[in-house]
Amino acid sequence: MGKRFSMSEADHAIVTNAVAKAELLTDAEIVTIVARRSDAYHDVGLHWAILCAFLVLGVATAFPHHYERAIIWLLGGWEHQLSLQTVLLFLLGHMLLKFLAVRYLLAIPALRMIFTPGATKTRRVHRRAMQLFRTAAEARTSKLTGVLIYLSLDEHRAEILADRGIASKVTAETWGETMAAMIDEVKAGRIAEGMAVAIAHAGAILAEHCPKTGDDRNELPDRLIEL
Repeated sequence: MGKRFSMSEADHAIVTNAVAKAELLTDAEIVTIVARRSDAYHDVGLHWAILCAFLVLGVATAFPHHYERAIIWLLGGWEHQLSLQTVLLFLLGHMLLKFLAVRYLLAIPALRMIFTPGATKTRRVHRRAMQLFRTAAEARTSKLTGVLIYLSLDEHRAEILADRGIASKVTAETWGETMAAMIDEVKAGRIAEGMAVAIAHAGAILAEHCPKTGDDRNELPDRLIEL
């Protein structure tokens, strides 16, 4: 899933048709969004680079004699006693080297994702989902029944967010079961099918808590939004 992706027309049709079918039984409106990733995580690479630079200082502080002997070896083994200026110069150079090496390595997106803590990914995905929800679904329907299904591929995470007319009726555990069903398909590389499964699950839940009435109209687009 680290490769660049693009949903095909057939994939879009699968998701769009699933939304249209689910909304036949409910007044709620389902919005679907798939993103490559929810954040660039450049700050994570910077934090790792700073940490590695300070680890150099920590090692030199914990083992000063070993560090001094390493510097003497690098100088060819001719020195027997180093000046403070020489030690500090090597220490500064070592810290800068570590910082730059890690910074440039983690400029590679795939590596940066590997070294990003899971909790950070979860927070960023949720934050991005909330931003999109406020833009695409929240308070966009007359009965406050908009629902967002958001999938962030690189983080392997999904979010389902519901407007007030639905959120007060459906528990987080219920939405969790819907997300689990979607993730099983996505793990197998069937992204559109996974979204369709989640939509079907969500549709059944919404039909129970917000059934179809005669005055309902399609207030939000059924099509899949690809970021």
